Amino acid sequence: MLRHVVPFADPAVLVDASTVDDAAVYRISADRALVATVDFFTPIVDDPFDFGRIAAANALSDLYAMGARPLFALNIVGFPRDRLHENLLGEILRGGSEIAREAGIAVVGGHSVDDAEPKYGMCAIGEVHPDAIIRNSTARPGDVLVLTKPIGTGIIATAIKKEAAPPDAVRAAIASMTTLNRGASDAMREAGVHAATDVTGFGLLGHLRNMLRASGVGAHLHASAIPLLPHALELAQAGFVPGGTRRNLADIDVLWDDAIPETLRLVIADAQTSGGLLIAVPHENLETLIQALDEAGTPASAHIGTLTNEPGIIRVDS
Repeated sequence: MLRHVVPFADPAVLVDASTVDDAAVYRISADRALVATVDFFTPIVDDPFDFGRIAAANALSDLYAMGARPLFALNIVGFPRDRLHENLLGEILRGGSEIAREAGIAVVGGHSVDDAEPKYGMCAIGEVHPDAIIRNSTARPGDVLVLTKPIGTGIIATAIKKEAAPPDAVRAAIASMTTLNRGASDAMREAGVHAATDVTGFGLLGHLRNMLRASGVGAHLHASAIPLLPHALELAQAGFVPGGTRRNLADIDVLWDDAIPETLRLVIADAQTSGGLLIAVPHENLETLIQALDEAGTPASAHIGTLTNEPGIIRVDS
């Protein structure tokens, strides 16, 4: 749909929608650039406070993926005022505010509308030095791919809606989704990575594809190295697979090892919320990155594959 957006040339725009990157970047001086993003969605967990926390962490993730420092945020709210008690909205906003405080920023305002279905998210603004932007378009063949959170939140959220998710799976998914990618962002800046993106609705494969297209490279993944949330695979086997996950798998051309079953392919393509960072790092800097991620306490620091010189090709072995 972006083809309907009328282009406007502005030399201050350093990153726009053309590379399908995580956020827009706009230079305001020789050594400062603003990073801007917006994200909101409907509830994926039962608890409104946790929903607010997840939505806020998800919005801020785009800034961290670009190597930016958050500055402030604005709330975006849709709420059925005649159908749900306003106390629920208060809990959602409290959850978002809690994550904003953890990130060290203020929520300075926002906008709400009367909506048939609850929705919440944020417009998040950050800053980065123009020479320190981490893009999805600068990965290189030979780079190692590192993932900083396990995947499976879409499948677990679907099971939650059906009241079929084991309690430990729910706890693990919420813990992952409410963990800021701040530590991962700090670690990748220290390690001198080439490129990064965060893993959200298009799933691991979809966001990897965006990186490959923007950078002109390919990828070789190892399915056994991809970290999964507890019970994600068995819940997928039981049929708790969201429509977005099935679309992700159908829409992406992947050269799969025949030994990888369909269920695992679905999990690898699972549509994520507030997922981790997918980082392309030079092989010689891999140990530095892994050590920094471990010291930051990121949910994962998994070496899941390598970038190749086959533009746009994704290979996945077992």
